[in-house]
Amino acid sequence: MDLVSTLQGSMMEGFFPAGWDLAKIDQLAATPPEKLSERQRWWNPNFEPIPCDSFEDFDTFMGHEIAREVQLARQAGRKLIFILPVGPMGMYRWAVYFLKEWNIPCDHVHGFNMDEWSDAAGNTLPGDSPGGFQHAMEQAFYGPLGSLTVPIKQRHFALKSELPTYAQQIQELKQGGAKLVTVFGIGRVCHIAFWEPHFAAEFASEQDWKGQTHRLGARLHPLTIEQNAITSFRSRTTLVPAFANTIGPGLFLAADRIIGGADGALARGMQWQGLSLRMTLLHEPSTWIPSSYMPTLPGRLFYLKELAGPLEADCH
Repeated sequence: MDLVSTLQGSMMEGFFPAGWDLAKIDQLAATPPEKLSERQRWWNPNFEPIPCDSFEDFDTFMGHEIAREVQLARQAGRKLIFILPVGPMGMYRWAVYFLKEWNIPCDHVHGFNMDEWSDAAGNTLPGDSPGGFQHAMEQAFYGPLGSLTVPIKQRHFALKSELPTYAQQIQELKQGGAKLVTVFGIGRVCHIAFWEPHFAAEFASEQDWKGQTHRLGARLHPLTIEQNAITSFRSRTTLVPAFANTIGPGLFLAADRIIGGADGALARGMQWQGLSLRMTLLHEPSTWIPSSYMPTLPGRLFYLKELAGPLEADCH
């Protein structure tokens, strides 16, 4: 049965991003797990996928990677810029653990949250709202660091008033010798931050797409909303905002190094991120698949071995 023809006339027709070659994506889905780490010609020579046996390993490895960047920057006497996600989250507990164990102050760190829930005009929730990303970062990272924490004036959140200033702030810090590290997760439709695949239709060239630093009130794909209903809202889709403020490829692709994570496994063998991981690693860079650009940068992508598959039908 032909994959594309089965969608014709169904409610799924036109649902996926227009630039997706579904037959090609399905071929990637069938790639044997052992080939997931085979180097592709577009990968950066210093990009490395790291499989993890368990959630515990995943959180610890990513937390160590973040803390190590803080340590190295401290030792080198330079400032460090983090672009930070809210998801994955378990890594922050371990980053805090290592930084406290090593007694490393973070007054040289500048943290820029990559996105935040919003309405269509870019207005966000109050900073202390339980569902907001600012609140999540304060609770998971900045607060637990205690006296070692990042100064308040160096914590930046994707608010309507501040997100448009990110690019200039980061540029000035980099001109002063700071290193930029993008920490990220991969969305169900392969977004980075909330930079969605359907945005590609708006740009005449890859260069124009790559030049976009941010967007206020970004319109989210339905699969992004449902992903977050599952991962952050305990299935309550009605609570998930349909818009968000987000950085764009002009910032997340400007990184000197990346630290990525894919931990989208669920109970009883279920998962939501295996295909997204394959598209990230195995699909050549495409503006319709934002995460496919991340392997072109130096750094590491940690992923649960379970996500490697095989991706085959299995009723639960």
